[in-house]
Amino acid sequence: MEAPVRELVFGLSESQPLVDAICAAAGCDRAPLEERNFERGEFKLRPQVSVRDRDVTVIQTLAASGERPTAERFVRLLFLLAGLRDAGAARRCAVVPYLSYARKDRRTQPRDPVNTRYVAQLLEAVGLDRLVVLDVHNSAALDNAFRVPVDHLSMAPMFAAHFAQAAPDEPWAVASPDVGGIKRVQVFRAHLARRLGREVELAFVGKQRVADRVSGDTLVGDVQGRHVILLDDLCATGGTLERAAAAARGAGAARVSVAVSHAPLAVGLERLLASPAIDRVIVSDSVGGALHQCAAATAGKLTVLPSAALLGAALARRRDGRPLTPLLEDWPAADDRPRVVSC
Repeated sequence: MEAPVRELVFGLSESQPLVDAICAAAGCDRAPLEERNFERGEFKLRPQVSVRDRDVTVIQTLAASGERPTAERFVRLLFLLAGLRDAGAARRCAVVPYLSYARKDRRTQPRDPVNTRYVAQLLEAVGLDRLVVLDVHNSAALDNAFRVPVDHLSMAPMFAAHFAQAAPDEPWAVASPDVGGIKRVQVFRAHLARRLGREVELAFVGKQRVADRVSGDTLVGDVQGRHVILLDDLCATGGTLERAAAAARGAGAARVSVAVSHAPLAVGLERLLASPAIDRVIVSDSVGGALHQCAAATAGKLTVLPSAALLGAALARRRDGRPLTPLLEDWPAADDRPRVVSC
């Protein structure tokens, strides 16, 4: 008699290519799920195998697509987790490569909502036991919002490995496009310096936001004659990164590359690719979609690094009872051999 599967992995159809890539990297199969659509946008989600007393993982990225806006993707994730709870699943984990609503994590003016906390309350209400996310805007705010454990993964080690391998002898500088991202850039700088075996310059660009208008282009740091890497967790419209790239050029940068974990809006990515101040754009595939096809049409300006490899390694480690910490320290970790795809 075959031993029962310890964990079942479900993925929703709108995230299917990313789900399949994560499962392939983790060395597991996607469990069968019935998805039926009804009139007026209603739907039904039903696991087609028994989940009783099993640990289950649901993979869903929350970046909008043409057929599934963000809110609908989130509701479908909630309904599936609730259904798995009611069907007797022992523990329920959600792997969310791109977590929407994560930028509104505090009140900045009277009567402001705190959307991150509402997301946490809704997920916990339907029985979530653990959350795995990639490069959220503010990891401390997310930890404070959730009462269940949250595993934070980062593209920083993969980005560092990519740049160190691509041009190990170049004079590098890493920069944050705003003051709020300095901590993130400091972590990335440490990864890159360790890869290169030498120090890397640090810089940042001043930015002010008033009534949804962004201004400021003062760069602090020495980037003269250096290849500057602008690092950010998210590219929405691309305006902040484009402005920062222009500031780096104005301060004497020899080249400018942009590394972004999430690019949920095509308009933002298109703006970066069209900017003459930016030489290369490196992005993960956390939002799903046709990023790899887009990369193939950009004559090398866009490179897509697979978040699926990182997330799959995390799933394999959880399944085997191994810690996730090595994934935050190096890429690939010593005992992980996922495939890395670059366009």
